[in-house]
Amino acid sequence: MTANLYNTEILRLAAETAQAVRLPDPHASVEKRSPICGSRVTVDVALDEDGRVAAVGMLVRACALGQASSALLARGIVGRNAAELAAARDALATWLAGEGVAPEWPGLTLFEPARPHSARHASIRLAFEAAAEAAAIAGRRAAA
Repeated sequence: MTANLYNTEILRLAAETAQAVRLPDPHASVEKRSPICGSRVTVDVALDEDGRVAAVGMLVRACALGQASSALLARGIVGRNAAELAAARDALATWLAGEGVAPEWPGLTLFEPARPHSARHASIRLAFEAAAEAAAIAGRRAAA
């Protein structure tokens, strides 16, 4: 079981988060924590004038699965708006639960071996949940 969950690509992605830094002046920051394992991910976003993510910062204190998911989020978040991030968050949750098709976010099918292990889902979802919420908050602030 563990070998399938923590394969070489997961570990390679997890290592990427060691280079993650927080944004000095984000438009919004959200921290999410998994009550199951204690993993925590903080996502900072700055939006451009069109409401799309222009920059992302992170602080990742999570297991290898949470770290790998955070790295995939960071790779693909720039240029996406709050609605797209919410859709990715929802698609990921649905897919992990065994329903629907794989999310249209590059690399997420890497978590296929984790789908039968619901205790692992929360840490995989953390970065996407934080990013969607941060982008929504930043968008509301910009509109105010």
